[in-house]
Amino acid sequence: MIKKLCCLILFVSIGIIHAQTQDEKQLKKIYDLALTKGKAYDWLNYLSNQIGGRLSGSVQAEQAITYTKAELDSLGLDRVWLQPVMVPKWVRGTPEFAYIESKPGYTSNVPICALGGSVSTPPGGVKANVIEVRELSDLDKLGKEKIQGKIVFFNRPMDPTLLNTFQAYSGAVDQRSAGAAQAGKYGAVGVIVRSMNLKLDDYPHTGSTNYGDLPEAQKIPAAAISTNGAEFLSTTLKLDPNIQFYFKLNCKQLEDVPSFNVIGEIKGSSKPEEIMVVGGHLDSWDLGDGAHDDGAGCVQSMEVLRLLKLSGYIPKRTIRVVLFMNEENGLRGGRQYASDAQAKGEKHVFALESDAGGFTPRGFSFDSSESDFATLLEWKSLFEPYMVQEFTKGGGGADIGPLKKEGMVLAGLRPDTQRYFVHHHAENDTFEHVNRRELELGAAAMTSLIYLADTYQLGSVD
Repeated sequence: MIKKLCCLILFVSIGIIHAQTQDEKQLKKIYDLALTKGKAYDWLNYLSNQIGGRLSGSVQAEQAITYTKAELDSLGLDRVWLQPVMVPKWVRGTPEFAYIESKPGYTSNVPICALGGSVSTPPGGVKANVIEVRELSDLDKLGKEKIQGKIVFFNRPMDPTLLNTFQAYSGAVDQRSAGAAQAGKYGAVGVIVRSMNLKLDDYPHTGSTNYGDLPEAQKIPAAAISTNGAEFLSTTLKLDPNIQFYFKLNCKQLEDVPSFNVIGEIKGSSKPEEIMVVGGHLDSWDLGDGAHDDGAGCVQSMEVLRLLKLSGYIPKRTIRVVLFMNEENGLRGGRQYASDAQAKGEKHVFALESDAGGFTPRGFSFDSSESDFATLLEWKSLFEPYMVQEFTKGGGGADIGPLKKEGMVLAGLRPDTQRYFVHHHAENDTFEHVNRRELELGAAAMTSLIYLADTYQLGSVD
């Protein structure tokens, strides 16, 4: 009996070692292909430099749809299609302009940009005294008497002591997203918000602002000011609280327009009804060309399917790439995809998103059950030779969030975060700031995770 037990243990051990060896070989093959025959960088070059910023509802967004569909068609996938989705159409208009006036005739220009979704200023712009605050709660303390007729200046920096810059962003972004709605309730005539950026520079960073259910008459124009501009304005206010600020925005919210998610898939060989998604968002803001946010995530996701085919791997489950439209100012693409999946009774078991830039991959975050997370941790050693070592519990991504169901695994690629918010939503989010090798390493890491999740059937939905 003891002899039989020992033989069984030896047999199982040999099987485990064999599986690990096969996985190591497959990951090595994936990485070698990504680094020697990758296409992600070339795809991104075209998206960034031939098309440019891809704000939802824009001509550039539609050009990106046409281009990425054609590229997916060329990969020989089992199916490629466009999924209709209605998206908001907000236009920036002519360039914004702002200055600080210390006294009549004495002005200093400062860099600003309209926040996405903002209303425009009156044709002549807005000029008023400024009141500086750090928290939304400061408005309650000041009250309407001190705010009415003034421009509210939100000046809370991202916390530089937080090594995870996404945590620093989360701790500061409420002033951008809700500042205009809150200040409008107290009679402010405009809002200026410090850019979400840990670096001191002259680039204003846009991003959505949300008026909620505020009546049209109370909606006020909202703009971001560069971090250098915010420091200058704050210092000037300390010297003279009676200075005035002038700004002019020419933006406009138009009617919703039709657009598309771009989707391609490899049909599963044994469990085609079980679907694994990998994706990023095809839209971007309009100031730069959206190379990091999120052109990088889109081309990496496309590359996952190409690398799997190139490596000769035949998936058991259906693996689907989804390039979502309208993450930046509405999340319509992600919601539409989840809604259609539910209506069709599709069985999604795993989803991976890349929406944190094309920097060096450090690991993944996971929204999963404890048992699935334990399995994921067992794979960590396979990624350590590639310095992808951070496997943490957390969210997957905004676009795949609406898919979440009990038993499903959501994952997010987590690149190095230190440079991301220097470029996020700003004019300098451009192709030359993406390193080819870093981008390819991210695509390889994503492909490797998809391979393992498919091979070992991670995730399940009843």
